[in-house]
Amino acid sequence: MAYRKLGRDNKHRRSMLATLTKQVVNNESITTTDTRAKEVRKAVDKMITYGKKGDLVSRRKALAFLHNDKEVVDKIFNDLAKRYENRNGGYTQILKLGERRGDNSLMVALRLVEENKKEEKKEEKKASKRTSKKEQEEK
Repeated sequence: MAYRKLGRDNKHRRSMLATLTKQVVNNESITTTDTRAKEVRKAVDKMITYGKKGDLVSRRKALAFLHNDKEVVDKIFNDLAKRYENRNGGYTQILKLGERRGDNSLMVALRLVEENKKEEKKEEKKASKRTSKKEQEEK
């Protein structure tokens, strides 16, 4: 199968994934179990991809998945789509936190990747390479 059942029936699982996806978009980070995070990551990436397309069909698909939550869909299409316009995927990252005390299941933090910081670092590296090349040419 292409997905994990997570010990729930179809309606409960889809509702849970939609709710967790909304929380990731709103808060930009959640703490959950490892298996849930891996499933939610797929949904979040798909929603951001819809936002990057930006057409009416994509907006309606996102609204249908997220239970007609217009505020979340607006944030995806306006803010997150612009933030990740130069990125081709991998909008989330999973950081392992440790085991939960009660049932010893692995807890992780699922959060959105900070795109702006990476771009700034790349620009700094390019600028430093340019200055070092100019210095070598002057010598």
